[in-house]
Amino acid sequence: MSLAVRVIPCLDVAAGRVVKGVNFLNLRDAGDPVELAGRYAAQGADELTFLDVTATVDDRSTTYDMVRRVAEQVFIPLTVGGGIRSTDDVARLLGHGADKIGVNSAAIARPALIGEIADRFGAQVCVLSLDVKRSGRTESGFVVTTHGGRTETDLDALAWARRAIELGAGELLVNSIDADGTKAGFDLELVALMHELSSVPVVASGGAGALDHFAPAVAAGADAVLAASVFHNGELTIGEVKQALASDGRTVR
Repeated sequence: MSLAVRVIPCLDVAAGRVVKGVNFLNLRDAGDPVELAGRYAAQGADELTFLDVTATVDDRSTTYDMVRRVAEQVFIPLTVGGGIRSTDDVARLLGHGADKIGVNSAAIARPALIGEIADRFGAQVCVLSLDVKRSGRTESGFVVTTHGGRTETDLDALAWARRAIELGAGELLVNSIDADGTKAGFDLELVALMHELSSVPVVASGGAGALDHFAPAVAAGADAVLAASVFHNGELTIGEVKQALASDGRTVR
């Protein structure tokens, strides 16, 4: 029996509010995270992902409080990312109700963090969050970025994903910065390449804008599909996406 495709709303959070932009720029307010989380859980979301897009070392209290309030109301897995630099940060978030932790910049700066999280909490807790851009500077044609896509690293996206899995990452959250917020569809080539190299689940992110965008991402190799603005704006519901996937012959919960 094939595993069910997961449909995951993503809440990009800044200062306790959900925000959304295009290509990670021109962020605008999209609502209260606890309220939106409750709505998506009621619609049948399989998981929720929170990304603290303005996380800083000196003030994470808003995020911890938000995670706690959501976890008290919503009984589906929560992935939280942004500003996580140590296993103690992970422990605190898990203690507030998170189920999985997304790491990006801190893992790039210190790859050993991935193994430390996996060793202490299990690989299933550690999600490698990849903000990827197309680039002629790398062998694969894709480069890893940080700071919401504004800063390019020297890391080939495929090579970094492969190394992170070896270090202990239990899932890849692959976000196309080029497609993010454009509603033009997922970057299917990127999804397929990540699927080919990965021994762990791949979550496709960036570009969802219509019901017919989701099934091709799954066909390309995504184990889960993630979207934000189409859900926040009420253009699509979780149920409509699941029905579209089921109509394409995909197993959904």
